[in-house]
Amino acid sequence: MGASERLAAATSLLSSVEHLARRREHQSSRLNEWAISRDAYARYGRPFRKLLDLASDERSNRALHAGRVAASAALMLPGNGRWRGAATLYLGVSGALLYPGERYGTDGSDQASTMVQTVTGLARLAPSSRTQDALIWYVALQGNLSYLISGWVKLLGPEWRSGAALAGVMRTRTYGHEGVWKLTRRYPRSARAVVYGVLGLECLFPVLYLKGGRLTRPVLSGAVLFHVANGYVMGLGRFLPAFAAMHPMVAYTSAPRSHPAVAGRDDTMPAAVALLAAGGAAVLGTVALARRLRVTDAPYGGTVVTTRHGNELSVQSTLDGRSTDPVVVFVHGLGACPAYFAWIVRALGGGERQWLLYNRAGYGASRRRAVGGYTLEESVDDLVDLVDAAVPEGRQVVLMGHSLGGEISRRAAVRLGSRVNSVVYVDSSHPGQLNRSAQQGATAPRIGEGLRSMAISLRLGFGALMQTPESVVNLPEPVRDKVRTEFADSRVWTAAVREWKGVEQDFPSFTGPLDALDTHALVLSAQRTVDRDPQHLLMHQDLADAHSEDRTVRNVVIEGADHDGILTDPQYAAETLRHLLAFLADTAGREPGARPGPPTGPRPSGRSAASEEENR
Repeated sequence: MGASERLAAATSLLSSVEHLARRREHQSSRLNEWAISRDAYARYGRPFRKLLDLASDERSNRALHAGRVAASAALMLPGNGRWRGAATLYLGVSGALLYPGERYGTDGSDQASTMVQTVTGLARLAPSSRTQDALIWYVALQGNLSYLISGWVKLLGPEWRSGAALAGVMRTRTYGHEGVWKLTRRYPRSARAVVYGVLGLECLFPVLYLKGGRLTRPVLSGAVLFHVANGYVMGLGRFLPAFAAMHPMVAYTSAPRSHPAVAGRDDTMPAAVALLAAGGAAVLGTVALARRLRVTDAPYGGTVVTTRHGNELSVQSTLDGRSTDPVVVFVHGLGACPAYFAWIVRALGGGERQWLLYNRAGYGASRRRAVGGYTLEESVDDLVDLVDAAVPEGRQVVLMGHSLGGEISRRAAVRLGSRVNSVVYVDSSHPGQLNRSAQQGATAPRIGEGLRSMAISLRLGFGALMQTPESVVNLPEPVRDKVRTEFADSRVWTAAVREWKGVEQDFPSFTGPLDALDTHALVLSAQRTVDRDPQHLLMHQDLADAHSEDRTVRNVVIEGADHDGILTDPQYAAETLRHLLAFLADTAGREPGARPGPPTGPRPSGRSAASEEENR
């Protein structure tokens, strides 16, 4: 334990000395202003908040860091007394107390050293060797996981799989190094070899437990060289002692029990962890199965429409013969679900406006039976078939699409012709967005990578650990739990991956112009979307311009709304609904050439407002 204590103490010593030496710089930047940071801990109990307030007080903070410097320096001295356990435990506990108030400026090395110091301190003070061995095994397992998970997560990134990651990192401002970047450009094969070497080291780190521990020295030596290189090239100097502090524990646990240095070692901990892991996997699998059954359960009173591709679409509607007004068909976005329209549907439910909701193939209870690769035209075909099958002949429809659902609705409207009364675009996608918007073109690969990571994680059963998105939290209570279940299941993310691949294949080939449409149109834009990317507002104008001049066409920006909140936040959904109802009232059964005025009526109360421009 002495080696681990000294290495972890070196990390704390460097960290606290740096903090004290640059105290004025930290204060002037105000990045760690506790009056602001403490809001993140408002949900915790008062005693804990008071403790954090005390630790973040300027005088207390300075005293804690001074104590850490003294304790770290003392641990560098020779000795094997129990005082070392108290000093190491102080470093671990004080590091944990200081972290909430110093989140900017700390990194993984501080977290690793805090873990090692807390556990090593407890092990030093433990009354029995069995407890000590259990705690040492804990640190060793954490060390294995830190490399193993890092490696396998890297494998999800195409840059790492292709070997291009090193050059990409070296050209960044934060962690880059111009000289090394030039070398990667000059010797690309060597750069790829380095990348694959890092992946091999991290992904196969636990192999050091094979061959009776004979692989321990080469694997740990490779890890040390890796951290030395990171320290020199990327400026991550503290990572070397922080992660190397776990290596003695790894070496201790990987040695065969016949070795004199580990005679009598208790190995109950790894067996218990394996048993718990197996039990946890069984529980996660059972929960995932129950979740999948609920997600794929058809809604009560719903129907199923089979399309030309064999896809089975789960449908809900209020269609009957009492009304002849156009039916509102809701088309959800990529990686979303029909319940995103819940606030709108809830408002329409008791009125004369009839509606139809459906899950695209692969979402919810809908099944994708199509053979072969997916293209966006498959979803367009499905929507056309759905309207033909579910909406009585002679009855018009209003296609209301959110995000990618807006583009699918636009293409379906071209096919459906006179059956479409109007198209309502809700912060819609545009087929030219990956070409016209530099921002969206640059982020497209990361979107696909993020979707794939989510799908893989949830297929592995980690849905129980998923945090509920804010867009889901804001939905009406009757649908919230079901949607939360859908998002924790891999099904929606797998469908999103498939559709995003279709987008990446389809959108770059668009050269324009958009197909002309002889229908009314309402184009709703979320302010945060267009503020972040002004090109999107211009593309939304293109959507409006594609509709006939003698039809009613409106552009509306919902102020304060973001891409999902325009539907899921009750405040912004109320504003969206107000414009939708006014638009429907003005366009239902209207002949070309009639020109209504702007929507009238009281605005809903709340913090949202809308700026509106009637184009024609």
